[in-house]
Amino acid sequence: MGASHARAYHKMPEFEIVGLVSRGAESRERLSQELGGYPTFGDYEAALATTRPDAVSINTYPETHAHYATLALQAGAHVFVEKPLANTVAEAEQIRDMARKAGRKVVVGYILRVHPAWKTFIEVAQTLGKPLVMRMNLNQQSSGETWHTHKNLMKTMSPIVDCGVHYVDVMCMMTGAKPIAVSAIGARLTDEVAPEMYNYGQLQVRFDDGSVGWYEAGWGPMMSETAYFVKDVIGPKGCVSIVDEKLDSTSDDVDAHSKTNALRLHHSATGANGKFARADELIDTTDEPDHQGLCDLEQAYFLRAIQEDLDLTSHLDDAINSLRIVLAADESFRTGEVVKL
Repeated sequence: MGASHARAYHKMPEFEIVGLVSRGAESRERLSQELGGYPTFGDYEAALATTRPDAVSINTYPETHAHYATLALQAGAHVFVEKPLANTVAEAEQIRDMARKAGRKVVVGYILRVHPAWKTFIEVAQTLGKPLVMRMNLNQQSSGETWHTHKNLMKTMSPIVDCGVHYVDVMCMMTGAKPIAVSAIGARLTDEVAPEMYNYGQLQVRFDDGSVGWYEAGWGPMMSETAYFVKDVIGPKGCVSIVDEKLDSTSDDVDAHSKTNALRLHHSATGANGKFARADELIDTTDEPDHQGLCDLEQAYFLRAIQEDLDLTSHLDDAINSLRIVLAADESFRTGEVVKL
């Protein structure tokens, strides 16, 4: 994600990259050369002090997000930070309050919010009546470098927390309702993660309008490639689903995670003969941006937030709300109890 966002900034004349920071010398030098030669740093605080940036893009492992965002705000910079905003709700709220006090913008990398096809998916779901039943998953059969990355993520965060914030955020937008209770199940399917961590989980969330949703995520070489990508919403008036009839990717293909290709809309109304009154509709979304295009859209929104002084109160409150839900799911898994919100 860091490389993709750097490429976005590089293409935008409104931004000037003053430094690339990463722990690995090889990765940052390779990216610098690709983009024509930018200053590189191995230490984040030294980079802040040396470059005195107007904006900082944080694309590190989640356990560093809150600390790095805090340092950036203290340095007077606007912040783009990948999801989740922090490891705890308290940290996330502190960042929100600090940004408000400092008069700086903090944008969280909820990539589905800028995705044209996902915007349509949400809008269509909102026409299906209430309550809604929302079924979503993203399992990844990972190996090699991808499995290495997943294991690093799981040093502090389970799959249903790390990826789940995206999809519960979508559920909250679809329902416009308040989440009231969360439960979860999970399993540790490998000895390659800490004993207290689990690499498979499913959360269930209930809303105050009667809507319900579940999200499933599993990482590792043991995961199944069958039905690993389900995005389906059901309401009294019918259902809408992301369907990829041209699916030729694997579950650990990051570029494919945001692709839709088409939405299938089904109408539940029946005629006098008891049969469906309308045929299903296929909404073509094949002109959607690719992964880099979506990163470009995210940074365009970040720029607009700064230049137009956008009010990001609801943006940050929504980010904290989705974090609260997935952390409640993690608590439910560990305690075996339903967590009331």
